[in-house]
Amino acid sequence: MINVTKTFLPPIAEYTAQVQRAFTNEWITNRGELVLELEHKLTHYLGLEQSNLLITNNGTIPLQIALKLLGKQGEVITTPFSYVATTSTIVWENCTPVFVDIHPEYFTIDESKIEAAITDKTTCILATHVFGNPCNIEEIERIAAKHNLSVIYDAAHSFGVRYNGTSIFEFGDISTCSFHATKLFHTGEGGGVFCKNLDLFHQIYYSHNFGHNGHLDFFGMGINGKISELNAAMGLAILPYLPEIIAGRKEAVDFYNNELDFLNLKALKIRENTDWNYSYYPVVFKSEEALLKTEQALTNELIFARRYFYPSLNTLPFVANTKMEISESTASRILCLPLNHAIPKEDLENIVSIINASF
Repeated sequence: MINVTKTFLPPIAEYTAQVQRAFTNEWITNRGELVLELEHKLTHYLGLEQSNLLITNNGTIPLQIALKLLGKQGEVITTPFSYVATTSTIVWENCTPVFVDIHPEYFTIDESKIEAAITDKTTCILATHVFGNPCNIEEIERIAAKHNLSVIYDAAHSFGVRYNGTSIFEFGDISTCSFHATKLFHTGEGGGVFCKNLDLFHQIYYSHNFGHNGHLDFFGMGINGKISELNAAMGLAILPYLPEIIAGRKEAVDFYNNELDFLNLKALKIRENTDWNYSYYPVVFKSEEALLKTEQALTNELIFARRYFYPSLNTLPFVANTKMEISESTASRILCLPLNHAIPKEDLENIVSIINASF
């Protein structure tokens, strides 16, 4: 069986050595030694120059906190092509998602359509760096500055991505990331939030810790977004293997790029000046029928690709359905192929053979 992704697991002895530190300290949660060390090492690894990093217990909590602080129960301009959490979090925080269609090649929000969607109720823009592919950051932030809007980037797929030589997490008022087990860097369950503004980061910090300002006082309202030492142990054990993980994924991506039939498929176009992380391998078919035929042929051989992201989020039952032609069309025709750090060449050859034969 070949799944769309495969969790990287470090040698068990290296993980348990990190866990032993938590047992020795008798400190399992509430930002112990391992969490603090992981934040420090990730800051160095990512080359963060301005942004502060806070590790959380998953990748959705940072979006909730960001929208609680910046959304202000207003309208949030966002993309219809992302994981469901991007939209459901907006609704969860009593904001209103206002969808803007996507670019047909980059799959990110179409920046040329944002300004027309702004009203006097708009509070911020929540854009996704889809599959680790950066949005048009310069234009989004120009529009936001012009209209006095906040910018939140859902960078769940973007660990290690650099844009114009800068960490992708340095952009926006707040950027968020997922450290879920399916991601190339993970803590089992976990996430991160990045913010340059110290006052705003102060609010984020206390928002993820029940609002605590010390043991007895409270800064404001908060929730429990803290990650455990056991999860941080996984991150510390995985971090040294990241060059190997990314190199292995790149090899698989290069194979797909060289061997797939691109007369019948369209690949993701990576934005210029991007150092990509090889996080996903999406292909777009000419029709949904062609996708379903190929998906079934793969499934028959116990190869499980996945329809990221389907359906288009503007069609969800808990939002106002506004037509998003490019997103809906793309969502119906896109399939992410199996990709991990150690996928055997013979598996890649089999996957490509099945897909090319389906045409």
